[in-house]
Amino acid sequence: MVWVFGLASVWAQGGGVAGLAWMEGHWSGQMGRAALEEVWIAPAGGAMLGVSRTVARDRMVAFEFLRIESRADGIYYVAQPGGRPPTAFKLTRSAAALAVFENPQHDHPKKITYRLEGANTLVAAVEGDEGGKPKLQEFRFERKAEARK
Repeated sequence: MVWVFGLASVWAQGGGVAGLAWMEGHWSGQMGRAALEEVWIAPAGGAMLGVSRTVARDRMVAFEFLRIESRADGIYYVAQPGGRPPTAFKLTRSAAALAVFENPQHDHPKKITYRLEGANTLVAAVEGDEGGKPKLQEFRFERKAEARK
């Protein structure tokens, strides 16, 4: 099974969710005229917490509560777009700067992939099908410089 290999590589990178610490940070990007932000806090207690928002024309048009958590049967990415009930995606593959989460029963997306390109670019991709047609969306984020106090 592919996921056993992937799960083993995450565990080898620091133990469970800690192997995904490379996602930590404040990330920002653009999609047309919309500004995208995603923030992930450091792994602790077997989980990472995240939040995202999309702002267009000085108005928040979308938000999502996120978490990555360790469960008895694996590691899961849990999304709550617009604060709706959670949908879980199981980690099926990973490497030093790659994580693939899947939920084949979900309508869209069925797969969520995160990968780090260099030290400061995070790419998130969502794949699935809408209306019976394959759909892929990719979001590119740059690490946001931390504000100095």
